[in-house]
Amino acid sequence: MRNAWAGGFFVMSAFALAIAPGCAGGTAAPPAFSTGTAAPVPSRSPAVNPTGVPTTAPSPLPSLGATAAPLPFALTFAAGNVYGETVASGLSAPRQLVMLPNGDLLVGSNDPRGIVYIVPNADGAGGAGAPSVFFTIPSPASQGTAQGIALDASATNVYVATNQSVWRVPYRLGDRSEPTPTAEVAKVRRGSIAPNSDGDVHYTSSVAVVGNTLYVGVGSSCNACVETDPTRGTIQRVDLGTLAMSTKAARFRNALALTVNPATNTLWAGGAGQDVLLPISGAIVTGVNDALGGHPYEFFDAVTAHAEAVPDYGWPDCEENNHLYNPLGKPNASCDSTTAPNAKDVVPAVALFAYSTIIGAAFYPANQTGAYALPAPYRGGAFLSMHGSWHEDMNGRPLAVPEIAYVPMSGDRPVLPADWNNSGAQWQSFLYGFQDTTNGTRIGRPVGLAVGPNGSLFIADDYAGTIYRVRAGAGPASVRRATHIRR
Repeated sequence: MRNAWAGGFFVMSAFALAIAPGCAGGTAAPPAFSTGTAAPVPSRSPAVNPTGVPTTAPSPLPSLGATAAPLPFALTFAAGNVYGETVASGLSAPRQLVMLPNGDLLVGSNDPRGIVYIVPNADGAGGAGAPSVFFTIPSPASQGTAQGIALDASATNVYVATNQSVWRVPYRLGDRSEPTPTAEVAKVRRGSIAPNSDGDVHYTSSVAVVGNTLYVGVGSSCNACVETDPTRGTIQRVDLGTLAMSTKAARFRNALALTVNPATNTLWAGGAGQDVLLPISGAIVTGVNDALGGHPYEFFDAVTAHAEAVPDYGWPDCEENNHLYNPLGKPNASCDSTTAPNAKDVVPAVALFAYSTIIGAAFYPANQTGAYALPAPYRGGAFLSMHGSWHEDMNGRPLAVPEIAYVPMSGDRPVLPADWNNSGAQWQSFLYGFQDTTNGTRIGRPVGLAVGPNGSLFIADDYAGTIYRVRAGAGPASVRRATHIRR
């Protein structure tokens, strides 16, 4: 086996993939693997991280003070004129992020106790305050974790999503804690798991608010099945005045990364696609040929920009560019929409590597101001968190590496159109080094993203239990180090 650069991207030459059904980027123990046809690893990270990957993170615990702590040494920006810091650590499975107007940061979590954290003064000068519990959800043992979190436009209500509910929590500017929420505004996943489920059940929900509408991403109860619960594998829409709920997007396997483009108020979503759909010589995937990775591609799309009232993303028959997969062997499988007669499933705007698992997304405002605003090339575009896969090759290396990607945008249109034979064409690496691609060792897996009022970009890492902060410039001496730019 040998490593090589091909067309500016790192790929691994032919080897046998070993994967099995499961949630892309999930934490369940993988079942027994079966060997498939040779295919390349979908990865952009270099063969050997230029900084080296330590076995343990050397950064000290951050504390309130003049400066924050450094990033783990292995994490590397793909371009200069930005620096990173660690502003919170020791958190239990931090996930989605919400920035409050005063610079405090709310952090949803996958902690079984139903915890939502607050990191005070996260976007202020110097280090942030010590994180603490902002509130906990009711009955977490039955409700599930408080992963999804959103703030309304007036910054007077926080919405937190669990496996079965979305809760509303009144917020007053400057509050550092709130009581346990009691106002339930939406019910999801109250039906049964699909009778033909393969056991790959998703339990988290994600939320975003646009005006008076709440959107809820509800993951499926399987890798590939026909759902009986009408909320699963969808994005739901909730009128916050009447609390009436309806389906906004159909057949979207696991819409994890819900975000709003502030320039257009368009809801965008990314997520995790099906597993075990590699380019296996016409057996499951046909009509596509991408030298960089497997299928289906992960995607990021402008959900509310489509003309269809309920855009149909095609899962589990068709998840990218109308290529038929038919993993269930249905005799009538097609790429026709189930929600728009005589129409095809929608084709997403942004294509990304299979198994990359888009869990977090944030648009960087085109008119962002503040002392720490990122350089002009990042204005108006979208940052995406690739959580990376738990699926491994036969040598135990994950198929997709964790990293932060950046997609240049013009409003709601990617600067580069999707290339359905090159799932790496539209986006750039921004922050990498979470995984050593020579042996698969990981020090982190990025998840939630948020932009602060002073221009900082925040990144949650549920593997390391940390929150990172990215700012323009060289940074204070305490976090400054040589820039390692990919050659």
